[in-house]
Amino acid sequence: MRFLRCGEHALLVELDGLDEVLGRYHALRRHPPVGVGELVPASRTLLVHFDPLLTDREKVARAVEDVPPESPARADDRLVEIPVRYDGEDLEEVSVLTGLSASEVVKSHTGGEYLAAFGGFAPGFLYITGLPETLRLPRRDTPRTRVPSGAVALGGGYTAVYPRDSPGGWHIIGHTCLSMWDLDREPPAALSPGDRVRFVEVGE
Repeated sequence: MRFLRCGEHALLVELDGLDEVLGRYHALRRHPPVGVGELVPASRTLLVHFDPLLTDREKVARAVEDVPPESPARADDRLVEIPVRYDGEDLEEVSVLTGLSASEVVKSHTGGEYLAAFGGFAPGFLYITGLPETLRLPRRDTPRTRVPSGAVALGGGYTAVYPRDSPGGWHIIGHTCLSMWDLDREPPAALSPGDRVRFVEVGE
């Protein structure tokens, strides 16, 4: 574990990997030490904001070191269901690459529960873990210059929903009508780190 100063009111904690990041993130979120505010997880780091009037960098570092990591997903955590039309332009290619039929790809993608791990890339874009091994594919050789808002995609060990039109290199397997980022909504993001996620197949 390595601690890096990040401005006057935050500490960046470097950890061994995503499992350790999520374990400590969830422990600190559920039992926040005095003065600790926003927590921002990433694949190998955890950014810890704190109030310097209530605590200091050394106390925060000790709290992060001492907290026992907790399971990222619990039954009482929020569950978000994402409706998906599995009509993505890469669905047939994913079928070929995985050796599954298109219907088996859909069944695999909808068959389990996922975890919203961390945000990045664009507001409302959450890297979602729990993808079955059979669906773990490298990014496309040639990224697209435009992926439409609502595209449901696979990339590496993650699945995600593109919150707006943007370039992207993941495999698109479907689309959702659920808005992932809406400034008129509170909170604007449909998903937050720690949410449980299910993908639900819907018709046209």
